[in-house]
Amino acid sequence: MLNPMRRLLGLLIFVALLGGALYLLWPQIENARRYAALLSAPAPAEGSLPNPLPGQGLTDTWGAARSQGRRHEGIDIFAARHTPIRATTRGMVLNVGPNGLGGRTVMLLGPGGQRHYYAHLERYPDLRRGEWIEAGTVVGYVGDSGNAKGTPPHLHYGIYTGGGAINPYPLLKKPEAAP
Repeated sequence: MLNPMRRLLGLLIFVALLGGALYLLWPQIENARRYAALLSAPAPAEGSLPNPLPGQGLTDTWGAARSQGRRHEGIDIFAARHTPIRATTRGMVLNVGPNGLGGRTVMLLGPGGQRHYYAHLERYPDLRRGEWIEAGTVVGYVGDSGNAKGTPPHLHYGIYTGGGAINPYPLLKKPEAAP
């Protein structure tokens, strides 16, 4: 039988190793918890999302004809070049980078697993893939990159679910009408 001092020392070493492992793994554990909470949160309801370009008018451009027989899978919000674009939800940055149609883009994973897509950006703030952000965080600046080159500066805002694109227009809060 081990003497009590050896047993105590073994227990202390085990606890120290367990504590060290938890310390090293805690960021991954916390990210997994936040990710699960984000996926299980309800998707935004009609009229619940803020305008990503506060103060700018909204027009429903969903489904409009585009080149090569495509249909518009989002809405365009026009604003002056370099106007800050704000995240409509809290979430995790999935992608920051260029693509063929959208040019400079940012994709966020939001509540309910919806992906919020911000395209035709002039430039990005300092965002990193995997970063957690809050609603209202600047995710880019209005531009005309990608297939919008040469058009008036605007934000293309889209929302994607597991079943494909959905119209973001009904989800956005509309400005109060002047009395």
